[in-house]
Amino acid sequence: MISEAQFQHELDLIITNAIREDVGDGDHSSLACIPESATGKAKLLVKDDGILAGVEFARMVFQYVDPALQMEVFISDGTPVKYGDVAFHVSGSSQSILKAERLVLNAMQRMSAIATKTKVFVALLEGTGTKILDTRKTTPGIRAIEKWAVKIAGGENHRFALYDMIMLKDNHIDFAGGITKAIQKTNAYLVEKNLNLKIIVEARNLNEVREILENEGVYRILLDNFNYDDTRKAVEMINGKCLTESSGGINEETVRHYAECGVNYVSSGALTHSIYNMDLSLKAI
Repeated sequence: MISEAQFQHELDLIITNAIREDVGDGDHSSLACIPESATGKAKLLVKDDGILAGVEFARMVFQYVDPALQMEVFISDGTPVKYGDVAFHVSGSSQSILKAERLVLNAMQRMSAIATKTKVFVALLEGTGTKILDTRKTTPGIRAIEKWAVKIAGGENHRFALYDMIMLKDNHIDFAGGITKAIQKTNAYLVEKNLNLKIIVEARNLNEVREILENEGVYRILLDNFNYDDTRKAVEMINGKCLTESSGGINEETVRHYAECGVNYVSSGALTHSIYNMDLSLKAI
């Protein structure tokens, strides 16, 4: 994953662009009927059950819109919530609260849904020693908050993007002329560019696992769409020489079975691309 500083920069970009997109040259609905001097208070009302995520992101949004806005937090990120819970109060300029409202809700609804989904996988893996990973199958432009939500619920982040880790998948291997050529070219490239990036290589079958193991510098082998028997065999073959990851067909019914095969990680795009937003609202009080 990227550094904390780079991650914070990504969050700043999300907020800046979202406010630009939503507010433009002004929130004319509020400007038209609410005095600039008016102050008020609103509550973040939970209207669903799940895991809350995005409270700290909401704090960043309110501070960006108006540093004078004050939050009183009652429920922190990562906490189970139920219908009727109040996560926080925000008080200050009424115009500022309304300007920030939609971004706060859009982000928290999606982050909470991702956290809720992730928590299910984390619970299913309990006691196995295997960790759940997200993927790059995220919403364009808001990857940082989606990956943050995974972490809030106890999941782990895979690479952030194409630039912070090497991942040689089937197309890379085929275009490069095979597994060995792809790995050798990659190692040479990293030396030439003076880059310190971990290398993950995808295997489609046990023969490819064997070939990967004949090469140096591989950090993790991704076992793509392996059945349970072949996953167990692959883990035995690898025997701790590098880390292992199961991918493809990972869902709530299969995830523990793959974990019990002995892999270090399972990855699932479903954490971020197949979720339904948690119902939240910001109500004046």
